[in-house]
Amino acid sequence: MPFRTISSKIVEAQVQPGQRLFSQRGAMIAYTGDVAFTPNIQGGQGGFGSMIGRRLAGESTPLMTVEGNGKVLFGHGGHHVEVIELRQDTLYVEADRLLAFDGSLEQGTMFMGSQGGVMGMVRGQVSGHGLFTTTLQGNGSVAVMAHGGVIRLPIAPDRPIHVDPQAYVAHHGDVRNRLSSALGWRDMVGRGSGEAFQLELTGNGTVYVQASEEKL
Repeated sequence: MPFRTISSKIVEAQVQPGQRLFSQRGAMIAYTGDVAFTPNIQGGQGGFGSMIGRRLAGESTPLMTVEGNGKVLFGHGGHHVEVIELRQDTLYVEADRLLAFDGSLEQGTMFMGSQGGVMGMVRGQVSGHGLFTTTLQGNGSVAVMAHGGVIRLPIAPDRPIHVDPQAYVAHHGDVRNRLSSALGWRDMVGRGSGEAFQLELTGNGTVYVQASEEKL
């Protein structure tokens, strides 16, 4: 179910009979046609066990199920919106950044320590996102939110990407991530830029970075 970009902060979804999508509660701006909005207890596709895992991990964001026949406009908090297309791929993204996504995508949770070991856990603490992140897997569209707009940076085996953990939004592809220290003597005596840690992503894929270090 593709999203159509209306502006940098609003997307439109075409809802068709027999299909559904999920969105953050309160994200509906306007709609036309015969469309129903209902609270989603499980919080997306993935079953009861997946729901429990997300709640225990603190990655459970209140969602609503959108079904029917019509068009719906989505936006939230004046945040910029970026549409990401998945083709048998997995998107790694913080739950509170999800504006809306295809109901066919399976939602799960990944422990940050599984990519980068202990440093993966440190990354969660430094970025303020915690030790877990949400995964969306399959074929479909995802609309994510960010501050100040989003840029896409390609990741290649010979071209790793280093980003500020606070500016990180999401990534997909065959990508590994780890937190590296940029701490030098200038940082220790208070003369550095303050960028003591960097998130290093290697492999093949794409990382999405926002033009701000502000949290949602």
